[in-house]
Amino acid sequence: MIGTQKIKIMNKLYILSLISFTVLLGSCTDEFDELNENPNSPETVDPQFLLSNIISVEADQNAFSQGFRLANYIQQFAASVEFERIDRYEMGTNSEYWNTIFQLLSDIKSMRELQGSNDAYNAVGDVMQSFLFSQLTDMWGDVPYSDAVNALDGQFTPAYDTQESIYTNSDTGILAVLERASTTLENSNATINGDVLFNGDLNKWMRFANSLRLRYLMRISKRLTDYSEIQALASSDKLMQSNADNAVLPYLTSAPNQYPMTLSALGLYQEHRMTTTVDSVLTLWNDPRVNVLYKPTQASVNNGQPEFKGLQNGQGRETIAARGIDLNDVSLFGAIFRDVPDGVDAQFMQYSEVQFALAEAVERGYITGDVQAYYEAGIAASFEYYTVELPEEYLSQETVALNGTDNLNKILTQKWFSLISNGHEAWFNVRRTGVPSLKPGPDNLNNNKYPVRYLYPESEQATNSANYKIAAERIGGDNINSQNWWEKE
Repeated sequence: MIGTQKIKIMNKLYILSLISFTVLLGSCTDEFDELNENPNSPETVDPQFLLSNIISVEADQNAFSQGFRLANYIQQFAASVEFERIDRYEMGTNSEYWNTIFQLLSDIKSMRELQGSNDAYNAVGDVMQSFLFSQLTDMWGDVPYSDAVNALDGQFTPAYDTQESIYTNSDTGILAVLERASTTLENSNATINGDVLFNGDLNKWMRFANSLRLRYLMRISKRLTDYSEIQALASSDKLMQSNADNAVLPYLTSAPNQYPMTLSALGLYQEHRMTTTVDSVLTLWNDPRVNVLYKPTQASVNNGQPEFKGLQNGQGRETIAARGIDLNDVSLFGAIFRDVPDGVDAQFMQYSEVQFALAEAVERGYITGDVQAYYEAGIAASFEYYTVELPEEYLSQETVALNGTDNLNKILTQKWFSLISNGHEAWFNVRRTGVPSLKPGPDNLNNNKYPVRYLYPESEQATNSANYKIAAERIGGDNINSQNWWEKE
């Protein structure tokens, strides 16, 4: 990956911030002030600590717990050999992530209310809040939004907003919030501390906010009739300009801030195999990024002729055994995911995604611009990110070059591959575009359908039953095949 300043990920600040904030809220009457003073615990917490926690917890979730462990199977970057039933579309609720998101949203609310907060903290909070809410709605559909963080005020049964309003409400929607945040960040003279993502650089936060706007405008593009906002962003100089603007948080060489897979059991690592989907695509492109992202099979290495081989998704161990598949002859993920503690970043967004989004927008006729320039810049940025030299002939290959034949498919497939381990982002794009065409495996548990959402958490059915039932009925049923508003044809 590209050289990036390595700032320590403060994973344990979450506990500190909650304890400190509880002390702040729980102060008693004047008569008992002396009794309540604890010399070993601060009476207030600075917003920088909450900000560090919000960024680092979500970055780790997006990269590992959600990206590598779950989404890579759905997106067909990884195939399971035995235990990971999500590869067979047993999706479940993913309730731990739901709960984590709402806790982080609560932390953002708390950060705004602390002494020492300012307009820059608030704007950065708006960016992170928008990212978190987009995760919620794109993974579950209609979700609590307007009333989402009222638990601190005693409101424990929030209504569910429609996905359309979550994105497009002219005052409170994600797109409106990001636009206001971008303006604030561009013009603010305030400073922030605890920014483990951009080290207090508000210009980079502004570019991240605008790049997220582009991501979400493309997300809902089937529902738009006016693409002038996309054109305005494309024509501005306010999007990510290079890999130096990437919203990524590097892991470190020392525990507990290493990439979690380097500390996990070997069996968990070996459960993630290269897929036949990736194998076929990278072979078609003659793509050297394979050497970084995957390993040659052990059998081929032992034979002195290293080669990469994928495994079909959605196979149970009985099918794998019946087909005589030698797992020693199937590729594992690359050394950067296992052998190098700081080999990968926790990604929110890369510059390459911005360029592929602009290329798609031009190709679809949403905006004007040089589609080839955007497309080639996206590819070059992805190669640079993984420190892989872009072969001189790569862009001129018939399977890669934009030559009027299947241009959109080429753009979207390159974008899909560039999103490996970036949370569920590739899944969202596949659901919106159908590219690449990801086929359920032979032992899938979803009647040969590609899943489009997680189930609502059981806790919602138990404690917010009335609002849950309204939302479930509105989206077409609480099942993994109920499409989101933005993806319906």
